[in-house]
Amino acid sequence: VTSILPMPKNKKEAEGLSIMMVTKNGTGKKSSAKHFHDVRRSGLIAITLDSGDELISVSFVSKNDDVMIATKEGQSIRFKESDVREMGRNAAGVRVIKLEKNDAVISADIVSKDSKNPALFVIGANGYGKKTDLSEYKTQKRGGSGILTMKVTSKTGSLMGAKVVTENEEEIVAMSKKSQVIRTDLKEIPTLGRSTQGVRIMKLREGDSLASMICL
Repeated sequence: VTSILPMPKNKKEAEGLSIMMVTKNGTGKKSSAKHFHDVRRSGLIAITLDSGDELISVSFVSKNDDVMIATKEGQSIRFKESDVREMGRNAAGVRVIKLEKNDAVISADIVSKDSKNPALFVIGANGYGKKTDLSEYKTQKRGGSGILTMKVTSKTGSLMGAKVVTENEEEIVAMSKKSQVIRTDLKEIPTLGRSTQGVRIMKLREGDSLASMICL
C-alpha cells in the first residue's frame, strides 16, 4: 500500500479536487478525484508504470497548490500543480524531476496555498534530520534537477523521509528496521539551511537504520 486517502462522499464534493501521483523514477501524474469515486472490488488502474518503476506517493491536490519532491541523494524540487495537466486513469504521466544515476524519489508532498509558515522536515537513514523553511525553496518548472535539500554523507545515510510540516503538526514518530521507535516534538528539531546535514534525532543501534516516519 502506497497511501490511503479519505475519498469525498460523492462526485460533487470531488469537483475541483485532484489526485497527484509520483513514482520512484520521477514520473508524476494528476487525475481528477471524481475518476476514483466509484471503485470496483477488484480495483482500478490509477497509473501505467514503466518497467522497474514504482508508485511511492499519492496525495490530494487543489488548484494553486505546489508539489514538493525529495530524493534519496538529498535533491528536491518544488513546482506548481498546474505544471502537470490532468490525465485519464490509464495515462503514464510526465517527468517531474530529473534524477542522477542511482538516485530515486523517496517522498512527494503538497504545499497548500493556505499553509502558514510551512517547513520541510527531512530525515536520513542514520537518524539525522532537520527542518528548513520552505521560503528557501524557489518554485521551479517541473522536470528539472532541483536543488539540494540535505547534505547526504556516510554519517547521515541516504535521505529516507521528507514531509511538509505546518503549525498543525506537532510531533514526529520514527521507526527503525529493527523495530526501535522514537517520538519527538517537532519544536525540538532545529530549523537549518538546505545544505546542512541536520542533527541526530534518533540514536540507532549498530546495523540498524530508519524504516519509516510520520508527522502527527
